[in-house]
Amino acid sequence: MSDKKQTACDLTRKLYEEDAYLSRCEAKVLEIRKSDDGKGSLTEVILDRTVFFPEGGGQSPDRGWLMTSGNGAAEGGVYEVTDVQIADGVISHTIAINPVGGGVLASGGNAPALKPGDTVMLQIDWERRFSFMQNHTGEHILSGLMHNKYGFDNIGFHLSDNSVTLDINGQLDEEQILQLEWDANEVVYRNIPVEILYPSDEELTQYTYRSKIEIEGQVRLVRIPDVDLCACCATHVHRTGEIGLVKIVRVLKFNGGMRLFISCGRRAFELVQRHQQRVEEVSHLTNRSQDEIGDGVRHLLDEIGRLKQKNRELEYKAAFLRLETIPSDLKDVFLFVGEMDTIVQRNLVNRLAEEHEGVCGVFSGSDETGYRYIIASRTQDSRETQKKLREKLGAKGGGKPEMIQGSVSGTKESIERALS
Repeated sequence: MSDKKQTACDLTRKLYEEDAYLSRCEAKVLEIRKSDDGKGSLTEVILDRTVFFPEGGGQSPDRGWLMTSGNGAAEGGVYEVTDVQIADGVISHTIAINPVGGGVLASGGNAPALKPGDTVMLQIDWERRFSFMQNHTGEHILSGLMHNKYGFDNIGFHLSDNSVTLDINGQLDEEQILQLEWDANEVVYRNIPVEILYPSDEELTQYTYRSKIEIEGQVRLVRIPDVDLCACCATHVHRTGEIGLVKIVRVLKFNGGMRLFISCGRRAFELVQRHQQRVEEVSHLTNRSQDEIGDGVRHLLDEIGRLKQKNRELEYKAAFLRLETIPSDLKDVFLFVGEMDTIVQRNLVNRLAEEHEGVCGVFSGSDETGYRYIIASRTQDSRETQKKLREKLGAKGGGKPEMIQGSVSGTKESIERALS
C-alpha cells in the first residue's frame, strides 16, 4: 500500500485524515481573507495544517475555536470557527470577527488581529466530531450491507447536527428494514476495524468499491472488512464497536427508492432514552403495561369516537330545537353558535336552506377566536355573500354557487353588518 499522495495545491496539511481522533493542534497562518458575507463580520483564515474537517462527502464541517498564542499574534483572542470549506486543495476556516475571549481586533474592527506567519492553536468541538464519526461510519455499514445483499446503491447522504439521511435507489419492505438494522448492529458488536487505505493507481484496479462520483487524483478508501469498501474523505471511528448503536428511525419512499433517517452512537442512545420515557408515560396514561399500550391507545380512541358521536347527537338535537324558533317566512337566516362539529354545522345549513328561500349560514366560533362558516342557498349564488365577507373583513374560503365555506376574523356584530 503506497503512502498518501500530495499535490501542489494541497496548501493545508489535513491532520484529520491522518488521525481523526486528533482534536487540537498548532498551526501557522498562511493567508487572511475577508469573507464576502455583506456585513464584514466574518474572516477566512488559511493555515498550514488543520484538525478541522471541511464540508464534504455529505458531512457538515467541524466547528470549534481558533486561539491566538501570543507569539506574534494578538494575545488572548479566542475566535469561533463557524465554517470550514475546501476548494482546489485550499481549506478556509471562517471565523467570527468578534473574539469569544476578548481578543484584540485590528484597526477599525474590520478584521481580526491576525497576519500571515502568526501561530495559532486550533480546537475542534470534539463531542460533535465524535458524533459525526459514529454516524458516518454507521452509514457506511448500512450502505455496505444493502449493496452486498440487495444490490442497492447509496445515491445521497446528508449528515448534520440535527439529522442523518441515506437515500437508496431501491425499496425494502418492513421486515427487510428490521433485518438490515439487526445486521448493522451485529457488525457493531463484532467490533471490526475500520481501515483507511490510499492505494496506488495499480492497486486501485484490484478493488471493487462504492463511489457516488468520479474521483481525480488520490483515492481514499474506507474499508470495513466483509462489510463495505467505499471512497470517502470523511472522519470515521477506529472500530465499529465505538458506534454503540445503529437505529433506523424512519423510512420514506423517495424518488422511486427510499430515504432512511438514521441515528447512531450517542444520538441513537439519547433517542432511545426519549422514546422509552414516552412509552412509559403512555403506559401510565392508558393504565396498561408497556407491551399492551397499543391496545390501551386503541381502547381510548374507540371511547373518544363514541363520545364524539354522542356529542354530535346532542348538538343535532340542540341545533334543530333552535330552528323551531325561527319564523318560517324569514328569507335570509344567519346563526352564530359556539364551537360545533363540522358535520352538524353542514347539516344545519342544509336544513336552513331547505326551509328558507334566501341565503342561510351558520357561523361557528367566537368573537375572540373568529368563526368558521358554511353558507348555502337553493335560489341564489352563495359566492356573492362570501364576496361581501372577503371585501369587508378579509374572509378566506371558497366553494360552489349552492354552498361555500371558509373562515373569518371579526365579531358577530361586524359580520352581521358585512352581510346586511
